[in-house]
Amino acid sequence: MSTVTHPPAGPGQAPPSDRTPGPRAAVDGGGAGAKIFNGFSHLFLAVWAIMVVYPLLWVVMSALKTDSEVIRKPLSLFPETLQWDNFARAWTEGQIGSFFLNTVLVLTGSVFLTMLLGSMAAYVLARYEFPGNRLIYYMFLSGLTLPVYLAAVPLFKGVYNMGVTLPFLGPNSYFMLILVYVAWSLAFTVFFMHSFFRTLPDAIAEAAMVDGASHSRLFFSVMLPMAKPGLISIGIFNVLGQWNQWYLPTLLMQSVADEPKKQVISQGLIELSVNQGYRSDWSGLFAGVTMAMLPVLIVYIVFQRQVQSGLTAGVSK
Repeated sequence: MSTVTHPPAGPGQAPPSDRTPGPRAAVDGGGAGAKIFNGFSHLFLAVWAIMVVYPLLWVVMSALKTDSEVIRKPLSLFPETLQWDNFARAWTEGQIGSFFLNTVLVLTGSVFLTMLLGSMAAYVLARYEFPGNRLIYYMFLSGLTLPVYLAAVPLFKGVYNMGVTLPFLGPNSYFMLILVYVAWSLAFTVFFMHSFFRTLPDAIAEAAMVDGASHSRLFFSVMLPMAKPGLISIGIFNVLGQWNQWYLPTLLMQSVADEPKKQVISQGLIELSVNQGYRSDWSGLFAGVTMAMLPVLIVYIVFQRQVQSGLTAGVSK
């Protein structure tokens, strides 16, 4: 094993040291600061998790209490006895069941059309060059800057006038609400999928075209399956956003006395809170809120990894 020799020190110079500070010394010097930073980060995340999880648990556990327990012990998490009949009462007497089915019906059509039309528009704008391409893209993006509240009056007036000639597009129509949801969600869908389609490799598309694939077949058979992570991510965002939408159905799906109720789950919760508040049926109200909350939580928990992979796929590619 060879030894390292140093040249003799000149006059007035200190003798060289066999040990010179390396990268490890710098790392060790910053170790204390890194540990303190990690400690504060973990403490902040723990506090944040408690702030998020505790209200959810409180709502779920309050749905299993009696009304007297809700009033006497409002902050406790553990009921004396589990009152499962609260859910049955909210489902039938509170009509959460009908509101739930109405919401599923509307979201089935609106999410499907949003994903289909949004991905098609984003694909054309991202992969084809033609005059007005950027103008159309920026017109879609402008929809993200317009608050829906500013469009309330023209939207209601347009829907009302449309219903005069086409009743299935007028107020209190499921098909009308589906189209409004699609228009409301299309801007963000195009924005998200446009960035995703631009990351897909050109070589595969060119090979499919050489093999004789048409533009429509190229999209549906090649490019759309490759964009599956992005489709899953934006699809979940659309489900969550449209499930929790309250303003648009309140504006356009108003209650009619001589017709069966067509309200969606968000409207049903407001009506349930008013009715149950007068009746002091707080346990039934919490049961209704729990039933409205659990589906979106389950959807996000099940597809959590797909959402994360879809959000990072564009960057990694």
